[in-house]
Parts: sequence; C-alpha cells; structure tokens
Amino acid sequence: MAPEAEGTDRRGRGRPAGRRSGTVETRDRILAAARQEFAARGYDATSVRSIAKAAGVDPALVHHYFGAKEQVFAAATEVSFEPAFSVPDVLAGGLEGVGERLARSFVSVWENPATRAPMLAIVRSAVTNDTAAGVLRGIILRRLLERVASELRVPDPRLRAELAGAQMLGMAMMRYVIKIEPLASADIEEVVALVAPTLQRYLTDPGPVVGPATG
Repeated sequence: MAPEAEGTDRRGRGRPAGRRSGTVETRDRILAAARQEFAARGYDATSVRSIAKAAGVDPALVHHYFGAKEQVFAAATEVSFEPAFSVPDVLAGGLEGVGERLARSFVSVWENPATRAPMLAIVRSAVTNDTAAGVLRGIILRRLLERVASELRVPDPRLRAELAGAQMLGMAMMRYVIKIEPLASADIEEVVALVAPTLQRYLTDPGPVVGPATG
C-alpha cells in the first residue's frame, strides 16, 4: 500500500497528520513555494496544485493552511511587502522631514534585489488580474495607508495618505516595472530629492480650510 501524502490521514484529506505536517516549517515551505510560483508564472498561471508540487506536499495541505488560491496569494503578498510596511515607522520621528524619510525608506526596499524581485511579481500580477489587484489593494490599505493616515493632523488624512501612496507606487512602476528612462537609471539620491517635497506636501500641508469660516 502506497504511503499517504504529507498532510493527509484517514480522518480526512487535508488535515495535518501528526506533528510532522503540523510544523511551522511545512507552512513556511508552502509559502516560499507560492512566492516562487507567483513570481515565475504570475497569478493566472499559478495553481494550488503547482504550489503544492513545488513545496513537495499534497494540494490538500495547501488548502488546509491557506484556503483557495486567492488566500495563498494574499499570504504571499503580505510576506513579500513586509519590508515596505515598515514605512509608517518613519512618522515616529515627527512630521518635519517626513517626506524625505518616507521616500528614502520606500525606495530602499525596491533598490534591494532580495525584496524587489517578489514585489515586482506581485505588482505585475495585480496589473493583469482583478483578483490579485483586489488582494494587493486591500493589504496596502489595511497595512500601510490607514496606518499613515492615523498619524496625520491635516484635513482629509485618508486622501492625503492615498495620494502619497499613489506617488510612491507610480514611481516604482515607472522605475522598476516599466523601466522608463531617464527615471529607470536616475541616481537614487536625485529621485529621493525630487519626490520628497511632494510627499511632504501631501502629508503635512493643511491646505485651504473647507467650509464656512468660524470665529
């Protein structure tokens, strides 16, 4: 009789069978395989079965830990973008100079080849697939923009945070995904210097008062 695949037992397909299949290492191996598959194939061409094959587990075990492909993609996206989610920490130093710190922190993530590769794969998938775009949008809103907005003391903080996010993601698309020159090969210090004032204005300039004056 053939041995049972990892992650299955007689109690039901997909349940962890003892300590071996229930380890953190198994989950991490599946997640690493998912990141590789989405990076190599994109969202549409990646399946739970291909992820399971790359991880060396039964597809049922992927479902057990993560659910459907959309949930696997969400987990892989969270891990891939984790370095970028530290961006709100730059607000801890106060609002003076926050535009430069934000620009420098965000760009440093994209300049690092180790973090750039999985982020490129996620962004490319989001551009071509509505489901992937929805996952990325939800994570960026929840993990990044809402945290930034909560620290701002200006009118329309959510809109300001989204405009800052659009500025940074737009720059990343042009420089790292589409690679339009001269931005693609511009000196990183020059890019930071040009982008920082716009981010500073979005995040700190109170702008005109909306509504009737009081006093």
